[in-house]
Amino acid sequence: MKPNCSIQSYAPVLTAWKEFEPYEVVATTYLAISGAGKTFKDWPEMVENLIPFIGGEEEKSEKEPLRIWGHIDEEKGEIVPADGPTITCQCLRVPVLNGHTAAVFVKFKKQPTKEQLIEKLVNFKGVPQELELPSAPKQFIQYLEEDNRPQVSLDVDYENGMGVSVGRIREDHVYDWKFVGLSHNTVRGAAGGAVLCAELLKAQGYITKK
Repeated sequence: MKPNCSIQSYAPVLTAWKEFEPYEVVATTYLAISGAGKTFKDWPEMVENLIPFIGGEEEKSEKEPLRIWGHIDEEKGEIVPADGPTITCQCLRVPVLNGHTAAVFVKFKKQPTKEQLIEKLVNFKGVPQELELPSAPKQFIQYLEEDNRPQVSLDVDYENGMGVSVGRIREDHVYDWKFVGLSHNTVRGAAGGAVLCAELLKAQGYITKK
């Protein structure tokens, strides 16, 4: 079972910033209609529309990152979620075919500079990058300096849809920092991510020939 597509635009970013100890996160996600298995042809009411409710999505978006950052209790054979950060989320369905966007606010226990935040993003390597798995993006996260990026039409296919695009990192007067993230929900978030998970399981010896 792979992680939920809705969290791909911000959970990897928070993972890259783990050493700064994020402890409180507010995220609003703007989710493409293909995430519901729809197109504009069979969901015409989504044209020029926004629906501010997706059943169960907010609960998953708040809890699932903690499962990813948690650990496995070997005796019980179950995942023990991480204690934090605390995440609160709203999920909106928007008239976009592919691409989930997130607007995120973060509080840190350790205070990073903008330069440190960007450096951690662009140099972040997960296990798939370290193992050079076939489906792994070469550079997992890109940072875009332009004020109007990331955009779905320009950036959703970054690294063949397997990368994450981040922009608009700036200080906030209520939280410490805020940013916008974008990921491809049917590639990184679904099919491609599932393939990458299988490649990782095989590389780590969990999948073997019978």
